Amino acid sequence: MSQTQLNPLLEGHAAPPILVVLSGPSGVGKDSILMRMRDIGFPFHFVVTATSRPMRPGERDGYDYHFVSEAQFSEMIAAGDLLEWAEVYGHYKGIPKSEVRQALQSGRDVILRIDVQGASTIKQLAPDAVFVFLAPGSFDELRNRLQWRRTESPDQMERRLEMAHQEMAALDEFDYVVINREDHLDDAVGQIRAIIVAEKHRVRPRRVSL
Repeated sequence: MSQTQLNPLLEGHAAPPILVVLSGPSGVGKDSILMRMRDIGFPFHFVVTATSRPMRPGERDGYDYHFVSEAQFSEMIAAGDLLEWAEVYGHYKGIPKSEVRQALQSGRDVILRIDVQGASTIKQLAPDAVFVFLAPGSFDELRNRLQWRRTESPDQMERRLEMAHQEMAALDEFDYVVINREDHLDDAVGQIRAIIVAEKHRVRPRRVSL
């Protein structure tokens, strides 16, 4: 057995940094999960996604998202500045490439919040990332969340729910599933923490290269 492939924890060193991809249907609570993880001090580099959609009430530029114009987003695409990007519900979203690479190279764990389409792209680029699918307790709960958010018209909400049904079919592409039940946010966060701890203690750890 090659010692170079074993977990450096055995030699008293830190385990290799991991790249966690958190995905799931729109409205399932990805943002709430990340906010809670930040609040309780998860030692992660939280990558901020760039988007061309308008800022929602309570959001902060550079913290929740990098809010840019469509022209600026097009420039980022042309310059090759994005790890992946996609048009989602009429707006563009993308992951800044340099932010992810620099964090991993410095030994920091990285977590990406991304839609299911984007997760598929990342899987091709970084198959050794840890892919976590965040699912709703039920589609009724998902509908309630979208209604509470009040950012979509009835037609847009139905479109998102229809898309959520299609996105659930992508579960086979993920390593783990976490159920984010209504009013049980900390349970979901605890499950993600358990996944991360287990991954850091693999005998042969994942080694992400981008």
